[in-house]
Amino acid sequence: MVVMRGGYSRRLVQRLRQALIGLGSVRVKLLLPCFVLFMLVVVAGRAANFMGWRHKPLKQGSLPLGKGYTILINTWKRNDLLKQSVEHYSSCSGLHSIHIVWSEPDPPTDSLRGFLHHVLQLKSINGREVDLHFDINQEDSLNNRFKVIKDLETDAIFSIDDDVVFPCPTVEFAYSVWQSAPDTMVGFVPRMHWLDKTKEDEMYYAYGGWWSVWWMGTYSMVLSKAAFFHRKYLDMYTNQMPASIRDYVTRNRNCEDIAMSFLVANATGAPPIWVQGKIFEIGSTGISSLQGHSERRSQCVNRFVIEYGHMPLVESSVKAVDSRRRWFW
Repeated sequence: MVVMRGGYSRRLVQRLRQALIGLGSVRVKLLLPCFVLFMLVVVAGRAANFMGWRHKPLKQGSLPLGKGYTILINTWKRNDLLKQSVEHYSSCSGLHSIHIVWSEPDPPTDSLRGFLHHVLQLKSINGREVDLHFDINQEDSLNNRFKVIKDLETDAIFSIDDDVVFPCPTVEFAYSVWQSAPDTMVGFVPRMHWLDKTKEDEMYYAYGGWWSVWWMGTYSMVLSKAAFFHRKYLDMYTNQMPASIRDYVTRNRNCEDIAMSFLVANATGAPPIWVQGKIFEIGSTGISSLQGHSERRSQCVNRFVIEYGHMPLVESSVKAVDSRRRWFW
């Protein structure tokens, strides 16, 4: 009996060994494709470097074609945010100059001016210091952000609010997109409109925020809180757009960005271009967080439609993505 048990034990051990060997082969079969895929990724990465396919940032001290761009910063009694914004964008390679739209009752202090100039000196690239200008306005109006800028040396304007920042490579990519379509607006914050069919007795358009864009997959505006456009639209906004629209913006302290979207769309007959980019909010919430904001924006849209006599906004589902910074595109 003992011998029989010993033989049975030996056979059991052998079967266990065979099972383990089989299990090992299964593991090898499962791991082998993963290993091959990993090696392909590594080789592709090395090949991309070798062939020069990887994204190469602009050389320090150089400007893109067209003399670069001017950043137009809209600010209001938030000097800390203004300092952060200027300090951040001053290191962007394509930046030519910075214009600060100043509509406060008191002029900028000497300490603020000194701090900003000092930052630009520290961030100067190969001795190229970015020009800084305060555009002082006597009247407090949101229309001030689109006033004509004298002696502007760039065609491209990057209009931003003082409480949002984007990485410089993202800004440079958006600038390159704008260069391919300089008559349109190119921006990071899409919005939309649609015909509200619940209003049976009238043509009424509704304004849609980000979640509407996400749900519908379309947009018809990019907000000027973060957008590129041609400098000619400053003159058109101030001197050619119906004065009633500017008056409406001043009275309601809202919708200057929608007015600019209407202006550009009416001039081009084309939609804006949405550039995908991560936005960093460095300030507190603004007027968009107030109750009834969407309804007031809808009222602006319908008022501007009346002024133009038609709906100039054009819908689009196109999104510009920098594929050089993504695995899949």
